[in-house]
Amino acid sequence: MNQTVDAFIVYNGETETLKTICGIRDIPVLQNIYVISSKPVKITGVETLISDQPFSTVTIKQISEKCKAGYVLLSMQNTQVEFGLFAVERLLQVAENIGTTMVYSDYTEIKNNICSPHPVTDYQHGSLRDDFNFGPVQLFRTDVLKLFDEEGLKWAGLYSLYLHASRMGELVRIPENLFTMHETDTRKQAEKQFDYVSGNTREKQIEMEKACTGHLKRIGAFLQPPFKEIDFDSKKFNVEASVIIPVKNRIKTITDAVESVMKQKTNFLFNLIVVDNHSTDGTTNVLAGFAQNGTLIHIIPERKDLGIGGCWNEAVFNRQCGKFAVQLDSDDLYSSEKTLQKIIDKFYEEKCAMVIGSYQTVNFALEEIPPGIVNHQEWTPGNGPNNALRINGLGAPRAFYTQLLREIKIPNVSYGEDYAVGLAISREYKIGRIYEPVYLCRRWEDNTDAALDIHKQNTNNIYKDRVRTIELKARIKKLNRT
Repeated sequence: MNQTVDAFIVYNGETETLKTICGIRDIPVLQNIYVISSKPVKITGVETLISDQPFSTVTIKQISEKCKAGYVLLSMQNTQVEFGLFAVERLLQVAENIGTTMVYSDYTEIKNNICSPHPVTDYQHGSLRDDFNFGPVQLFRTDVLKLFDEEGLKWAGLYSLYLHASRMGELVRIPENLFTMHETDTRKQAEKQFDYVSGNTREKQIEMEKACTGHLKRIGAFLQPPFKEIDFDSKKFNVEASVIIPVKNRIKTITDAVESVMKQKTNFLFNLIVVDNHSTDGTTNVLAGFAQNGTLIHIIPERKDLGIGGCWNEAVFNRQCGKFAVQLDSDDLYSSEKTLQKIIDKFYEEKCAMVIGSYQTVNFALEEIPPGIVNHQEWTPGNGPNNALRINGLGAPRAFYTQLLREIKIPNVSYGEDYAVGLAISREYKIGRIYEPVYLCRRWEDNTDAALDIHKQNTNNIYKDRVRTIELKARIKKLNRT
């Protein structure tokens, strides 16, 4: 192995940066070490690469111009990183053996003084989310950076580089803990998941969308109008709409959810279908009481293998399901008595196959909590179907034209089932948006995503990345036919 490596490390304080440098300066394959900083850094044998925006396309270009070795090592985390024994050599060995464009690895994480393994996931063609975790260190072939031609991005340059590298070859994960990273963000996953809709990141999100859209255009997966029109009169239904609630063991919240539906005021007939997935905490008895009063359709499936998606299928294929199927989670509530009317009106206004609203996050007592109103402004009328492949969710509440939903069907899983259906619909049909909050999303300790461990987070991310990969290939196939 005769190849050499130039290392580029983001400055994260004098002490931490010096520790990182001291840990790698004697590695034989390292030819040069650079620190990326907004001002000169005085460390013996280390050159400073001046940059105020380390994730920008300008910085990526600076790195490519500086690099003279066959490979570029990037450590862009703003926290201390420790290199394991022969970690750099291992990255280089795999890169050389496979000829891949980029190599990354699992790592060890130190959080709250607790040291634990932090596995990452394998990159797929559909791993287009800009928060994909490549670990604290990546090794690129130098020619990947030399051929990088994106410009004008202050925050999305590194993300654009990953996409560029994926077009040139394979991004390979080594399932070994080659590094140790000191994690400073100690929030729970449920608190982090709304970062991308925070108002102060809007400019960054626009850049990420630009980078992803450019990537889709280059690989032949970019969608644009016109979309298919929906004929709402193609099939007769007994009622105009059905609110669908899948539920299992939500004795604390199901009454609130049901009553928020019963308060709806509309100029059309609707019903409520609750699919009770064999609750054991008293939820079944509560629902039976409502059903006796004739206020809801209470379904207990015969099958015992249903996730949330499977429960949705039970409701959608029920003969009493209305023309439009409208989502309400068993934890949540409609925010006003006009929510259902607004959703159905939107179908006819825009002749769309799906409608997605906006919501307000609240605690168990229905008091507003951060991030507050989530209206998914990243979904724009002109580019929403494309940007949907980058973001990790489409919003709530969700509503569907029932006949189309019966044709597509909902994956029998309890995470990402709505996202999978939304992507499939957006490939062919228009999705309408309501940008004012019509829904209260209740966040509390019993939410299914309240405190997921890294293995469950990875499982969820792998599933959504697989859904994106399938959708990406379907779009490329569709566009190749037209």
